[in-house]
Amino acid sequence: MAEPPGKPLSQETLAVHLGRDPSKHLGAVNTPVYRASTILFPQVADLEASMRGEYAQIAYGLHGLPTVTDLQDAVATLEGGHSAFAVPSGLTATTLPLLALTAPGDHVLVTDAVYGPTRRFCELQLRRFGVDIDYYDPSAGEDIAEAIRPNTRVIFAESPGSLTFEILDVPAMVRVAHAHGARVILDNTWATPCGFRAFEHGVDISVHAATKYIGGHSDVLLGVIVCSEAMHRPIHRIWTDMGVTPSPDDCFLALRGLRTLPTRLARHQSSALAIAQWLRDRSEVHEVLYPALPGARGHERWKRDFRAASGLFGVVLNPVAGERVAAMLDGMQLFRMGWSWGGFESLIIPTWPQRTRSATQWNAPGPCLRLHVGLEAPEDLIDDLAAGFARLSS
Repeated sequence: MAEPPGKPLSQETLAVHLGRDPSKHLGAVNTPVYRASTILFPQVADLEASMRGEYAQIAYGLHGLPTVTDLQDAVATLEGGHSAFAVPSGLTATTLPLLALTAPGDHVLVTDAVYGPTRRFCELQLRRFGVDIDYYDPSAGEDIAEAIRPNTRVIFAESPGSLTFEILDVPAMVRVAHAHGARVILDNTWATPCGFRAFEHGVDISVHAATKYIGGHSDVLLGVIVCSEAMHRPIHRIWTDMGVTPSPDDCFLALRGLRTLPTRLARHQSSALAIAQWLRDRSEVHEVLYPALPGARGHERWKRDFRAASGLFGVVLNPVAGERVAAMLDGMQLFRMGWSWGGFESLIIPTWPQRTRSATQWNAPGPCLRLHVGLEAPEDLIDDLAAGFARLSS
C-alpha cells in the first residue's frame, strides 16, 4: 500500500492497511494462506531466467509466497526500514544477522543484558566460527568507543535489556559504531515497530521475535529481520542460502496480529503502568524496573527515544526466602508461569539476572520477578498480585 500524498498516516491506520491488496486475491480482505513448493514455468526461457534471478515472479515456494512477502513488506514499512525477512523464530532473527555480518577473525560487542539464548549462540556457535565476543555495560552509551577494536564489525544492542530493562543510549552507540565502520543490530521486540523507530535512530538491522507482540496470541513461532537498504543484500543472501523461510500459516497469523498491534500495545502499556505504580507502593517491593514508569531507571531516556512501551517489566523484591516466592507464584490465578510473553494473557516468572552477567554485576537485595501484563482488567490483576503478596508474607 502506497501512502497517499499529504499528511502521513498514523501507525494505527498503517497497521490495518499495510501488507494486503484485495485486488490481487479475488477481493479477499486478508491475504490468503498460500501453500506451495513447486512453481510452474510457462516456457524454458522463464525457467532459465529464474536460475539467474531474473524471473519476474516467485520461482520457488521457499523464496516468497504472498502470505510471507506481505508480512515482510508490512513490518518493514511500519518500522521505517528498507526491507524485511521473516524467519521461523525470534532466535533465528537475532542470530542470522550475526552470521551474515561476521567472518573468522572479526569482533562483536554484545550488551551484557542480552536475551539469554542470543548470548548462548554467541558463546557456543559464533566463537566456534572464529568470531571474538565481548560484552559491554548496557549503560555505556558513547563510551562503547573504548571497547571497539579495528576488527569490530557489529554492536548488538537490546533495549530495554532482557530481565533488567536498562534503556540503552542507542543513538549515541550508533554514532560511535558508524564512525568506526561497525554496524548496529537492535533487538526491538519489547517496543515493537510502534514503540521504537529503529531506523530513525540510525540502526542498521532491527530484529523482532514476532512470536511476541506482532503475533500477539501465543499461538505462533516467528521472527522478522528488518534492514536498512545497505543491509538488504547480505541479509537476503543468508536468508536464501540458509533456507529459513517460515510457514505461510504462521505468517497469516502474524498478519492478523499486526492489524491490532497498536491498539493492543496501548492497552498493555496503560495496564502495566497502573500495576507498576501499585507495585512501587508495596512494602514487599524494592524496585520496579519499568522504563515507562516516571521515576524508574531509564525513564528520561525512554521519554526521549520511544513512542510507546509494552507490558513487560521487572520487579525487585525486598529480601525474602525462595520458598515464600514459590508460594506466591504457585497460587497465582490470573498471572500464570511461562517462558514467553507478548500474548493477550498475563504471565509471571522468577528471574536470576546475576547468572548470566559477565561484564557487569547485578546486585539486587532480594529476588527478581518478570511480569507480563496482558489484556485482562488491571484491577483484577492487582487483586491477584495482592493475594500473592499475602502468601509471600505469611
